Amino acid sequence: MAHDFDLFVIGGGSAGVRMARIAAGHGARVAVAEERFWGGTCVNVGCVPKKIMVNAAEYGMWAEDATAFGWDMTVHGHDWAKLAAARDSEVTRLSGIYGRLLAGAGVTSFDARATFIDAHTLDVGGQRVTAERIAIAVGGRATKLDIPGAEHGLISDDLFTLKALPKRVAVLGAGYIALEFAGLLHGLGAQVEVFHRSPQVLRGFDQDVRIAATEAMQAQGIRMEGGVNATRIAKVPGGLVLQLSNNGMREVDAVFFCTGRVPNTQGLGLDRAGVTVTPGGAIPVDDEHATNQSHIFAVGDVTDRLNLTPMATAVGHALADTLFGNNPRRASYENVATAVFTSPPIATVGLTEEQAAARGPTDVYVTRFTPMRHTISKREGRRTLMKLVVDQASQRVLGAHMVGEDAAEIMQGIGIAVVMGATKQDFDRTIGIHPTAAEEFVTLRTRTRVAGVQ
Repeated sequence: MAHDFDLFVIGGGSAGVRMARIAAGHGARVAVAEERFWGGTCVNVGCVPKKIMVNAAEYGMWAEDATAFGWDMTVHGHDWAKLAAARDSEVTRLSGIYGRLLAGAGVTSFDARATFIDAHTLDVGGQRVTAERIAIAVGGRATKLDIPGAEHGLISDDLFTLKALPKRVAVLGAGYIALEFAGLLHGLGAQVEVFHRSPQVLRGFDQDVRIAATEAMQAQGIRMEGGVNATRIAKVPGGLVLQLSNNGMREVDAVFFCTGRVPNTQGLGLDRAGVTVTPGGAIPVDDEHATNQSHIFAVGDVTDRLNLTPMATAVGHALADTLFGNNPRRASYENVATAVFTSPPIATVGLTEEQAAARGPTDVYVTRFTPMRHTISKREGRRTLMKLVVDQASQRVLGAHMVGEDAAEIMQGIGIAVVMGATKQDFDRTIGIHPTAAEEFVTLRTRTRVAGVQ
């Protein structure tokens, strides 16, 4: 009982709350401090409110498409304030659940900022608290480019406090947040242009996916321009002027910086605890998620390893079991399924074709088709891509990739198969559900190409 708590968690997001709750369930004395909002980025200014807004954009599309199926419908426009109220109500409800979960588990909660005084001592809103073990789960934060006039631009968090839909929007970035924001804003009625310095979007994704995603967005009327940087933002009567490195200029109502996130470690006092950080602010950890101080751990986006909410939650749970539950285990970073909620959505699990080919001969199966719904609606930009990446020697499916409606829902099941080590023959002997798009994953018979052969 030398310390106030057995475990103190800094950060009340998904990872921190899960770790605290599970550790308390194992009998540990646990506390959590959260300075901003319970549930973290995902619940408050990330996954949840974003997905609600993606849903809103899709309803408009479906209403328009319904006429092709015989429905007499007219879309009169979108009520931004009504959507915002419904979204914020749901966010408030979910954020409150996190607090109640902690209270129910017997965890002590602090609505305050926690910073290190030394390796076992924290300043929690002016109160001195000690802990035998400390977990850092403070997540990340959005950044802006260092250009003149950056103060006139918005970060991703700002989408959820806008009072009205900006009619002309420039989105800067090529990652999943940039594409998601471009898609939902366009779907809600904005004119959207995406500018990115890289030649292609979605670095790290499969090449076929990157191409298909760009084609889909362009077909819907979203302008995509690669190989260009933003150089200045100027405020003018009636809006903003965005200057570009190719000497281009755009008059817009809003500029969104979707150009990256950084670990939220600034000002935590990590130096006073002797915790090492990278030049970018991330906290290096070992396989047990321990920092260079063996009793201090870091989980989630603050480690800058695989910045996904379910991954962070799984790591927090496994670490609590290891430290307090007499059940040493790790959450695997391999074959983690993920999705990009563009329109249509993107989902992937396992290796890209490029990654698999670097390991050796790889069989590649690809199909592209128009889903049944849109053979009737005739809507542009809704073609589906499905792809399997297969190790030629073992026939194990190393990766699955999809661009198309319901991609995220479909990929969750495919992810189970990939994690279990399913082979292409396992897919082949699985009977498809007809008529669905998902059945294409188990009816891919003709090899498209072989990759990785020298």
